[in-house]
Amino acid sequence: MLKYVDTKEVFAEIPDEITLAISISGCPIRCKGCHSTYLWEDVGEPLTIDTLSSMLSAHSGITCVCFMGGDNSPSEVNQLAKWVKANSKIRTAWYSGCDNPSEEVSLSNLDYLKTGPYIAKAGPLTSPTTNQVLWRVEHTGDVDSLENITHRFWK
Repeated sequence: MLKYVDTKEVFAEIPDEITLAISISGCPIRCKGCHSTYLWEDVGEPLTIDTLSSMLSAHSGITCVCFMGGDNSPSEVNQLAKWVKANSKIRTAWYSGCDNPSEEVSLSNLDYLKTGPYIAKAGPLTSPTTNQVLWRVEHTGDVDSLENITHRFWK
C-alpha cells in the first residue's frame, strides 16, 4: 500500500501549474545524494482514494497533482491518477526515479511524467546536464505521446 508523508502546494515541480506535490514513502530507488532520504522508509499514512479526495477538496486552487515517488507500487499510482482524471479537471504528474517506469502506469492517466534517478554529478532537473527528463504527455485520440519539456527548467 502506498503511504504519503506530506503534501505541499508548489510552483516549481511542473511548469505553468499550481501543483499539489504528494511525497510518497517506501522509495526503492534510493539515489545517492537524495535530498529526501526519509522517504526511503515505509512511513506515513495510507494514500487512498478517500484521502486523495480530501486533499483535492482542501487545495481548491491547484491545477495539477504530482505523485512524488510510488515506484514501490506503480499500479496504485495508476489507480490514483486514473481516479483524479475521472473525477476532476486537475492534471496529473508522476515523478518516477526509473529511467523506464513500469508499464503498470498508463500514460492515458498522466499529463506529465518525470523519469530518471537523481545522479549528483549530472545535477537536478534545473541543470542542462541532468539525466532526468520531464515529459508532457500529449493525448491525441487513442494515441499518447511524450514531449520532452525538461528545458523549461533551465534559465
